[in-house]
Amino acid sequence: MKRPLAFVAITKHGVHMVRRLQEQLEQADVYYMDKFARGDEAARSIVLFQGSVKHILPDLFRRYDGIVLFISLGAVVRMIAPILQDKKTDPAVVVVDDKGKFAISVLSGHLGGANELAKRVAAQVGATPVITTASDVQQTIAVDLFGRSFGWEIESFAKATPVSAAVVNEERVAVIQESGEPYWWDYDRPLPDHIRVVDSCAEADQAKFDAALVVTHRLLDEQEEQRYLHNGVLYRPKVLVLGIGCNKGTSAEEIEHVIVQTLNEQRFSLRSVRNVATIDLKKEEPGLLSVCKKYGWRLDTYTPDELNTVTLPDPSPTVYRYTGAYGVSEPAALLSAGATEWLLTKKKAGNVTISIAQVPFPSVKEVIRR
Repeated sequence: MKRPLAFVAITKHGVHMVRRLQEQLEQADVYYMDKFARGDEAARSIVLFQGSVKHILPDLFRRYDGIVLFISLGAVVRMIAPILQDKKTDPAVVVVDDKGKFAISVLSGHLGGANELAKRVAAQVGATPVITTASDVQQTIAVDLFGRSFGWEIESFAKATPVSAAVVNEERVAVIQESGEPYWWDYDRPLPDHIRVVDSCAEADQAKFDAALVVTHRLLDEQEEQRYLHNGVLYRPKVLVLGIGCNKGTSAEEIEHVIVQTLNEQRFSLRSVRNVATIDLKKEEPGLLSVCKKYGWRLDTYTPDELNTVTLPDPSPTVYRYTGAYGVSEPAALLSAGATEWLLTKKKAGNVTISIAQVPFPSVKEVIRR
């Protein structure tokens, strides 16, 4: 696994700054030239190197999420150019000048976090952060970071670049948000006039726009994909809660099959599942735990008394006889989601029962101000 940060210096002043930063920022490794050794490097886990820093950069790129280089910008650009791979995998790179006046975001400003890293380093050394990303400078939507703080997933990066261009060039942009957190506009100014927010694809159908940001847990049909994604980006908010009941010893394969099949039947995205919920009797069920681990889903569990606080349309005396609860999947889904109704009340398939609820949020139009 990669470590978070590496600080690299090749000058006397740079060494002074990286040693100080090591004390201020946790989980950071320090590298500098051996001719500046002070004798305490081993005790402080500082790595000394000889020769040109370009020889260690390929290894640093593989090992770290962020690299702060106390080297001139031009030299850094020439050294990293041959080892760049992809914006989704390259680490954040920040350059700090020898006097500590500027902390410059150089590479992976958004996805890699170099913009935020430049601000953090600048605050520690008393420098001015230099951010040149258009969306940051203009204080508008960053397409590749949209919803990231809430855990949203981008379905595809294919149109991220032209959609980003549409946003910063003030072309007509539709934000179509059917679900998920509506609190994504955090600038202290109104949403720009060229960005229109709507609650559904149906509402957007009559609108004219050059690019679209679509936020939904639904699987789009072919016509919707053609209309909204020909120059659009699709985001999957984490809003679905799966209530699961299963017989003892039910295999992970069967549970997973029921989940995937049911979501497809309901036209919901697997990427929008936030977590699974069940009765506390099942908190150690191997098959259920295995599925949750595979997808990185949290497992919420409830006691029979907690489950029985939910009024069910069809309470089961049989389930009550074995568990003490009149239902498992339906009440667990509602309690975990904080919802009052189901997207799918209950479906039984083999050894598995599944219910689906949606995490409720206010309408985006109620939250975003003009």
